[in-house]
Amino acid sequence: MLEKLFYTETSWFFTLLRLVLGLVILPHGLQKLCGWFGGYGFSATLDFFKSEGIPYAIGFLVIVSESFGALGLILGLFTRISSLGIALTMIGAAIYVRKNGFFMNWFNQQAGEGFEYHILAIGIAVILMISGGGHLAIDSWIAHKVK
Repeated sequence: MLEKLFYTETSWFFTLLRLVLGLVILPHGLQKLCGWFGGYGFSATLDFFKSEGIPYAIGFLVIVSESFGALGLILGLFTRISSLGIALTMIGAAIYVRKNGFFMNWFNQQAGEGFEYHILAIGIAVILMISGGGHLAIDSWIAHKVK
């Protein structure tokens, strides 16, 4: 069972996808966790989620997924679990947060952002859940040791 969790396809393509998704999501997680990049930090983010009707437990999982899950992707550690957390977070954000259509707000002509970014992140996360982290993933080393 553990071997299947950590097994990864040996492909540079999956490595690239893992790094891109992790590096794109990590700043969002650090906004929520540490208050970096103009974010509010852990407590204020949880309070914001609560004011939007999102329970503290779900807010906590979002923060963990976007920060530690993104770090996991960058390192290739628990790639499948990290990808699942990010995919679930993006599904929730697309459904509950983004109500401004499909397109991103490139020209500031709509009330907010659309959900196309979320679809891209979900697509990459699903690929990583299936394939694993590719080359240079800690998961592959663990899979070898578990074998």
